[in-house]
Amino acid sequence: MIKSFLTLPIVADIRRNALRLLAPYGLCWLMLALALSAITGCSVARFGYNQADHLTYWWLDGFVDFNDTQKLRTREALAQWFAWHRHAHLPEYANLLAQAQNRVLEDITAEHTCGLWREGRGYMDAAFERAIPMTAEIMLTLTPQQIQNIERRYAKSNEEFRDENLQGDTSRRLKKSIERTVERAEALYGKLDNEQQALITRLASLSPYDVNIWNTERQRRQQDFVQVLRQLSAGSAEGSSQEKAQAALRAYVERIHRSPDDDYQRYAQRLSRYNCAFVANLHNITTAAQRQNAARKFKGWESDIRMLLPSVETAGLDPSF
Repeated sequence: MIKSFLTLPIVADIRRNALRLLAPYGLCWLMLALALSAITGCSVARFGYNQADHLTYWWLDGFVDFNDTQKLRTREALAQWFAWHRHAHLPEYANLLAQAQNRVLEDITAEHTCGLWREGRGYMDAAFERAIPMTAEIMLTLTPQQIQNIERRYAKSNEEFRDENLQGDTSRRLKKSIERTVERAEALYGKLDNEQQALITRLASLSPYDVNIWNTERQRRQQDFVQVLRQLSAGSAEGSSQEKAQAALRAYVERIHRSPDDDYQRYAQRLSRYNCAFVANLHNITTAAQRQNAARKFKGWESDIRMLLPSVETAGLDPSF
């Protein structure tokens, strides 16, 4: 949880880039990413959440080019998922942010950070599970031409990734990484002092993160997803069932959580442990004033989420929705 809270400023970057970066994960992860963008805490985010089903639809249509029948079903599916998410998860997000206002005032450990991050992933898993039936249903209707459209978008996103992340020498990329990290930390804590910026520089320089390893994995996921779509498309002509489609989707996401590449698995685990320590080390040298500033940020984000909740309370939704 703490790791999630301390990295909330990064969600602003995710909101700007989610449509490009999360494309390999399909409809489920896109809906979740847009939903989570509400916790960036501003009126734009509140507006974005209220319009998220429409925004998600327009992006997906541009990615796939739905036919008339698919358009109608996709709109319905998105509206249903966001109605569920608003009812089931937004109150929990508000409660977590309320707890964070006290937790952020304390020191943390790397182990605690990683443990709370895994706990927070439970919400993501539940949100994904809720989206599986509707996603599988739509995926079963995709045509070979639509799958080619997705492949072309992947090719474009890969060009953008190369331009943004693989150009220039290593030292220049490291400098940009340090600048981004400082910017994100200051968005939460306020201005960092020289010691804190020096710590970020040192830890970023020692990080095991390797953009080439990540690029290889993200392209593996893209190819994996396209293969799943092709198998479902071929199977739909033979009467593939919803059960098979859902199983294929769950298996794909499991391969995201646990890559079939053993080397990447070990790399990801090492990077995760390092990042947890990075967050804890930086947080633990923040001042009382900086922690108070972070607590006020959490309070603001909590208030923004709670402003989205009255429609939940007055919507007359079945509690088991």
